[in-house]
Amino acid sequence: MTVLEPPATEHGRAALDAADSAESVLPYFEECCPGDVRPRAAIEAARSWARGDLDEDAARTAAFAAHAAARTATTPDAVAAARAAGHAAAAVYIPAQAGQARRYADRARTSRVMRGAADPV
Repeated sequence: MTVLEPPATEHGRAALDAADSAESVLPYFEECCPGDVRPRAAIEAARSWARGDLDEDAARTAAFAAHAAARTATTPDAVAAARAAGHAAAAVYIPAQAGQARRYADRARTSRVMRGAADPV
């Protein structure tokens, strides 16, 4: 198992923050693509790695899967939400991706407003 750093590090906190950002917009994806758990799994991968329960390779696989899910989404907010999840998992092996997760979450919220959609319940 390859764990880059213990969970109490700045890197671990950044991965957790990225996961939180992605999770805040995850309902946008789940509304568009019910039953597709890949973005949710990527968010959980980032959290599992931060706890020391998952290795880098598994997080990378989850990140790629979330980005593949983004390609199946049909609304811009759902695409951005899945990308946020993918970048949250990618923050495990490329710490700078945590910032990308936040930016994609912001993009998801903006896209949601621009298309006039209500937040999912």
